[in-house]
Amino acid sequence: MVVIRLARVGKKHDPAYRITVADSRKYVTGRFIEVLGTYIPSPMGKQQKVTLNVEKAKDWLTKGAQPSDTVRHVLKLAGVETKPSKKQVKAAKAKKA
Repeated sequence: MVVIRLARVGKKHDPAYRITVADSRKYVTGRFIEVLGTYIPSPMGKQQKVTLNVEKAKDWLTKGAQPSDTVRHVLKLAGVETKPSKKQVKAAKAKKA
């Protein structure tokens, strides 16, 4: 299965992540198919930085690539619509009941 996930790069105590498309059986920072962009989380309230090739991300999602929960949030920050994950659907059903 093809997944869209984060691969950590950067220095110690200063994380930065690449948003990559990879085979789910490969190691997280190992071989990948394509890099879609970067994500730098906010340290201590600063602005989060997301650079993303939106067209490529939408293309991979239409091909069936499954984003991780964190990548789903990053895609939302970049303005890309995604389907809710199975975990989110299950949580919403439990909340209604």
